[in-house]
Amino acid sequence: MASGGSDNEDDGGDTRGIDPIRPTDDQARALARSLIASARFAALAVLAPDGGHPAVTRVAVALGAGGGPVTLVSDLAAHTRALRADPRAGLLLGEPAPKGDPLTHPRLSLQARAEFVAQDGPDHAALRALWLARHPKARLYIDFADFRFVRLVPLSAALNGGFGRAFHLTAEDLAP
Repeated sequence: MASGGSDNEDDGGDTRGIDPIRPTDDQARALARSLIASARFAALAVLAPDGGHPAVTRVAVALGAGGGPVTLVSDLAAHTRALRADPRAGLLLGEPAPKGDPLTHPRLSLQARAEFVAQDGPDHAALRALWLARHPKARLYIDFADFRFVRLVPLSAALNGGFGRAFHLTAEDLAP
């Protein structure tokens, strides 16, 4: 039969109307927090100021004192200029294991607001120490004038905890 079919046909696996999102529970919250805490790198999505199209880059991350991710960026980077123009950001956390289907491994897609940390601000020294403990090779460039920390304040997230384990999380769900 031609595409489109009729209402009487077998839908061949049609899943319209099925909500794949499970109710958020403590296990989902713990997994999301664990993905944030253990992440060393992430994919950062920003909105390019020249046209508003999404742009994605890989950044190093660390867990900040407030329980959210922090990154170190250069003023020379396009993603830094984009975050200054529009602080809305997305962050994909979670690395697949070396074996198996990467889509079965947990990952967290975080919606966040970028907050730049002043280099002469009260939090800078603590973030610098935290960063170097997590990324010791950054000692080579961390004090360059164009580098600064950005807090990625979680607003909400989508957690894929593995096959059949999808959740929506709020900022409160992600708080330590």
